[in-house]
Amino acid sequence: MDLLAELRHRKVLAIIRADGADRALDCVHTLVDAGITALEVSLTTPGGVEAIAKARSEYGASILIGAGTVITPAQADEVAAAGAGFVVTPAITRGAHRSVELGLPVLCGALTPTEVVAALDLGATAVKIFPAKVYGPAYFRELRAPLPGAPLIAVGGVDADTAPEYLAAGALAVGVGSPLLGDAGTGGSQAGLAARAQSFRTALGV
Repeated sequence: MDLLAELRHRKVLAIIRADGADRALDCVHTLVDAGITALEVSLTTPGGVEAIAKARSEYGASILIGAGTVITPAQADEVAAAGAGFVVTPAITRGAHRSVELGLPVLCGALTPTEVVAALDLGATAVKIFPAKVYGPAYFRELRAPLPGAPLIAVGGVDADTAPEYLAAGALAVGVGSPLLGDAGTGGSQAGLAARAQSFRTALGV
């Protein structure tokens, strides 16, 4: 599967942070039912690796399930064994290096042009510009001027109102955490999560 093509088509990568594996899995179910089919379970979630393994066992390959906040080589090994289809990092971590060694697609966190180039040189499939909100959509236009071929994903403070602006500025997709999840990962309404998912889909035309 061509991860870049799939992310470009799906446009939204849901970032799931929860207070446990079961709650994370509840969020996965809600999001998939609501039509969000690219999902990242952050390892800041207790039992995150378990949640990834369970989700992977429940869904076919058309549902993209990755691991987020991969910092260490050991974490990369664990999520690979759990069946994660890709890895997301907050920066150019040792976990990113290990994931590349394992052949896992990496969405590598970066912010500056130097970091973007370093992430791509490492072998990242795409670069997660984080935190995107700090500089906004205009920053993506500036980055793409000298780096027109760089595959960029906007993450950090992206909401349903601004998500289309990031795509228009050159991001291939947006990664969305709290503006989408709200409190669903800590016991809040799953119906509310479904409604927010629909808002993002409507805003992005997916």
